[in-house]
Amino acid sequence: MEFFKRLKLRVIWSSAGIADAWRAEHSFRSWVWANLVSAALAVWLLEGAEIALILSLGVLVLAMELANTALERAVDLVSLERSELARQAKDAGSAAVMVTAIAAGIAWVVCLVT
Repeated sequence: MEFFKRLKLRVIWSSAGIADAWRAEHSFRSWVWANLVSAALAVWLLEGAEIALILSLGVLVLAMELANTALERAVDLVSLERSELARQAKDAGSAAVMVTAIAAGIAWVVCLVT
């Protein structure tokens, strides 16, 4: 039973994180909408494993955007002063989102070309 109580709490906390990101982060909302369009196109144009690949990479982009949001908030919590290390950390988080999105784009190109 303890497992299910803890699972319930994890779901509640994770849902709160998604809801907060939806409310506060324009980038997260943009990626959600892009993923909805991508998913619809994947279902319409692709089949089988290709659909799973596109959907999975879309979810990965959202996960990376959430991680980037967490990183940015942690950096801001430490200090709101301008700092080269803070800039580098935030830029690296943003780059991680970009690299993940590029992977999704590459998958789309490969699925459409083959």
